[in-house]
Amino acid sequence: MLETKEMQPHHVKLPDGSIEKLTTTLNLGPTHPATHGVFQNILELDGERIVSAEQTVGYIHRAFEKLAERRPLYQITPITDRLNYCSSPLNNMGWHMTCEKLLGVKTPKRVDYLRIIIMELARISDHLICNSIVGVDSGAYTGFLYVMQYRELIYEIYEEVCGSRLTTNIGRIGGFERNFSDTAFQKLEKFLREYPKVLKEFENLFTRNRIFMDRLKNTGGISAERALNYGFTGPNLRAAGVDYDVRVHNPYSSYEDFEFTVPVGSTGDNYDRFLVRNAEMWQSLSLIEQAYRKVQEFKGAEAEVYHADAPAYYLPEKKDVYTKMEQLIWHFKIIMGETEIPKGEVYHSVEGANGELGFYLISDGGRTPYRLHFRRPSFIYYQAYSELTKGSMLSDAIITMSSLNLIAGELDA
Repeated sequence: MLETKEMQPHHVKLPDGSIEKLTTTLNLGPTHPATHGVFQNILELDGERIVSAEQTVGYIHRAFEKLAERRPLYQITPITDRLNYCSSPLNNMGWHMTCEKLLGVKTPKRVDYLRIIIMELARISDHLICNSIVGVDSGAYTGFLYVMQYRELIYEIYEEVCGSRLTTNIGRIGGFERNFSDTAFQKLEKFLREYPKVLKEFENLFTRNRIFMDRLKNTGGISAERALNYGFTGPNLRAAGVDYDVRVHNPYSSYEDFEFTVPVGSTGDNYDRFLVRNAEMWQSLSLIEQAYRKVQEFKGAEAEVYHADAPAYYLPEKKDVYTKMEQLIWHFKIIMGETEIPKGEVYHSVEGANGELGFYLISDGGRTPYRLHFRRPSFIYYQAYSELTKGSMLSDAIITMSSLNLIAGELDA
């Protein structure tokens, strides 16, 4: 990558006193198909080389955090779906765990293991989208079409568990809205049986492909120090050589009961980010297999447990609402938002598919949050986009955007 001092100035003064512009201004976005979302980057180009870049944050204006401050806790779950919509269940689970931390709700082990299955499926779904799109942006479309079939199989598992596919609204504070059906487990077994072979073939298509390597290596790179200064987390930080994973350093949902490794890169460039995400998919498969085995160990009544005992915050079953007065009262209080939440201030984070996804919740003891802030990984990565693309070619800027796994829904909360 060229240093700034080696680049030509934007303007030059001619002998007659006039000013001549030497660079070209290009608006990349906000609706260009190559940007994969509502992004705008104002680029100054010297030929095809980027002299400077200015990214624009905020084209969606959904005001998630202010919306959440006017809703009871359980009604905020669908809002979290719209953050990183490539892995919605991770957002849902992170929010539920934040609420449970404030409310003092302890989830049973079986719930923790079921959550891990869903969260790691979401991680795989997110990574296969990200890496296959990186392939598309380098001119290779086949891998994208191939792995999308298995994203659909993951969506079928979601659908069996909660009835939704993309924006899942999956689970509840304290657990899940229903037990996993036999069909859900059968679809899970099919995915575990078939996807490893597909992932291996996907890696064979790209990992040692000379054209692909030439397009990704030494582009979009960032040092470990700069990544930490920006606040990078997740695969983008680990690709730069920093071994940080929320699941290891601050375990939640019983991740401490599992064996897995954290893939780490060294250069922090687009190629290392691709390799780290591929390696993480293998680790996610291992975690799902371990969690599934643990779930199968529960027998009898324990095998029917899918939520915590928290009647003040967990909606009772409909059949009980229709036949039991106490359940009818709880249902009414929860639905109408009449349940008071305790005063407190909590922060909880999960290892989202594209970095640390955090929820900072302040309660003044009312029925809705007093303040709520979402720590959105993409918002942080996008701040570095100018630095990552300066001096590179225009075509490299597209791949860098894909490799960072920028999701427009996380930029403007």
